[in-house]
Amino acid sequence: MAQQPHFAKAEVQTPERLSRNRPTAVIAVGGHAFIQKGERGSYEEQSHNADQLCDCLINLIERGYNLVLTHGNGPQVGNLLLQQETCTSDVPAMPLDVLVAQTQGSLGYILQQALLNHLRRREIRRFVETVVTQVVVDADDPAFENPTKPIGPFLTEEVAKQRAKDFGWHVREDSGRGWRRLVPSPRPKRVIQRQSIGDSVAEGHIVLACGGGGIPICVNAETGRYEGVEAVIDKDLTSSVLAREIGAEIFVILTAVPQVYLDFNGPKQRALGAVTLREIEALKAEGHFPAGSMGPKVDAVVDFLRGGGDRALVTDAESLVDALDGQAGTHFVGRL
Repeated sequence: MAQQPHFAKAEVQTPERLSRNRPTAVIAVGGHAFIQKGERGSYEEQSHNADQLCDCLINLIERGYNLVLTHGNGPQVGNLLLQQETCTSDVPAMPLDVLVAQTQGSLGYILQQALLNHLRRREIRRFVETVVTQVVVDADDPAFENPTKPIGPFLTEEVAKQRAKDFGWHVREDSGRGWRRLVPSPRPKRVIQRQSIGDSVAEGHIVLACGGGGIPICVNAETGRYEGVEAVIDKDLTSSVLAREIGAEIFVILTAVPQVYLDFNGPKQRALGAVTLREIEALKAEGHFPAGSMGPKVDAVVDFLRGGGDRALVTDAESLVDALDGQAGTHFVGRL
């Protein structure tokens, strides 16, 4: 296995100096980071959880990193869909891509406010901006014929199957945690706003982008126009694309566990400390990292490293500081 890396502090620069020499970190967090187990997802709950998350993220900022923060939206966009499908006909329904845009705005606002308050308390002069982000997908992606992305709250089997009957949902059991709705999840190709995101980051601004994996759009083959599509893109795969496009030095995925494990929850469970691209690809080929759990995160890391990225890290928010010091998390390196 590779030697566990230590992410030293970047050079801290004064506000008057340009930030182009700071390393850039792209941090991807899940939509469930806003809603803890047993919570309903009220504004107060999500704001509190965002504040707790930003208390961890501020360590990267204090170490001098330029920061791009992406996030999931599975619970939130699922709730919006449920609101639409159970409301009266007096309220016009919006397509799924518009609901993704709405969650980019609402969750971006919650995170943006939490970050600004942490910066103000520490007297750190950095701006925070939320970018409504479009992501191009292939109109012929087979994912549109095979919905696999779970969104919304966990349901009982009885309720899920009734909603499938009433609303035409695709549903399935999700990793022993309950039943959820499934929607198409095409692979991201490119981020439309990549240049403006990169420019803002280079100036030292903290950017919240690609919320919910980005708003999925296709190019109409006949007219050449961008058009929204009914889908949700995996936020880790989109974050990997964005990290490559803006030349990020570090790609971090924050998840519910402190490390990546082999035989997770099995009798031979083993945590991975530091691995090379070659090693993680070999483990993936052996059948580790199933699609319903760690698979998309490992795929995102592999894509980042194969695309020229140097280092990636998977851990939970509570372990982030120790992971930056090489004492926790699973570290991935592209070249050794």
